[in-house]
Amino acid sequence: MREHLTDLLRWWETGRPVAAATVTGTTGSAPRPVGATMLVGPDGVVLGSVSGGCVEAAVHAEAEQVRDTGFARALRFGAGREAATGVGLTCGGTIDVFVERLDRVTFPRLDDVVSTVRAGRPVAVLTCVAGPRHRLGRRMLLGPWGVHGSLGDARLDAAAVRDARASLAAGRTGVGRHTVDAEDVAVLVTAYSPPPRMILFGATDHVAALATVGAQLGYRVTVCDARPVFATRDRFPAADEVVVDWPHRYLAAEAAAARVDGTTVLVAMTHDPKFELPLLEVALAGPAAYVGAVGSRRAHAERVARLRAAGVDENALARLAGPAGLDLGASTPAETAVSIAAEVIAVRAGRSGGPLGRGHERIHVSPVGLSGVLTRP
Repeated sequence: MREHLTDLLRWWETGRPVAAATVTGTTGSAPRPVGATMLVGPDGVVLGSVSGGCVEAAVHAEAEQVRDTGFARALRFGAGREAATGVGLTCGGTIDVFVERLDRVTFPRLDDVVSTVRAGRPVAVLTCVAGPRHRLGRRMLLGPWGVHGSLGDARLDAAAVRDARASLAAGRTGVGRHTVDAEDVAVLVTAYSPPPRMILFGATDHVAALATVGAQLGYRVTVCDARPVFATRDRFPAADEVVVDWPHRYLAAEAAAARVDGTTVLVAMTHDPKFELPLLEVALAGPAAYVGAVGSRRAHAERVARLRAAGVDENALARLAGPAGLDLGASTPAETAVSIAAEVIAVRAGRSGGPLGRGHERIHVSPVGLSGVLTRP
């Protein structure tokens, strides 16, 4: 949804209702994750996807009805539906889709949500997507202003807020499942966490290529190099910022300001030990999710030896991805960027990065699991 917030806000500001169809549950090999959204605008225009193509037409037809009538609906697509109606998922999985109308009445503070996301501050939207009819579609917001709205029950509200904080901390959307007075309730927590950072050190063509891929993956990309003649805005149009500074000094300052965390990706691409070694010492002492350095295997062995001699311990050295990237046979800057980005994705998901056809785990990473039981005394 994040990429379509500007369009949604434009329709909302003009008072024109929009339908939002959102994936709220998956089983088996589902093509889109929980939180994937299709918007159907006032004129039937479609933004986004819930299935990658399998059931889009059916969802579009349902969404147009919901947009016009205002009555939310919960849908399920899978093998059973395919057998009954000819509409289903070719991959064999099952998806649950919640369809609702969004307008100034049903989502009165959408403008606050969008402005908060644009400011890079965390906000969560909590929507009841399954349960008794009187709760369906009720919404809460959690943002810098605190909590706004209610799901209709104080204990459910408290549990949903706990789920929202967990989702924001994990940086992923999830569904909380609760029981209120013997009735099952599901709450979709759409988490708009600030985008994670990718900091690339070096001002080369390979860095420019990786900056482009990093931006496409949703990272806030910074390029840092000590040489002002190379570290220019024109050379790195995909980067959010280009910094002229010694890499280790810049990274140390960012770490001291708490702007490096467990989601941050750091890649040294300087090919120069005088920049690289002090940088990696700082990087490996911090909490970054991924620390990589490019170069040949021989260069990496020499790099590790120098870091070890400088006092970097073995646990820290084990975190260093080098040579950075998966073994794809990459040679061009674009191919190298894909190789490194693929390793970053694999590390983030806790996967090995091998061929899908030889793997045994689910193809798609499972969504954040949120659950609780609420009962009246």
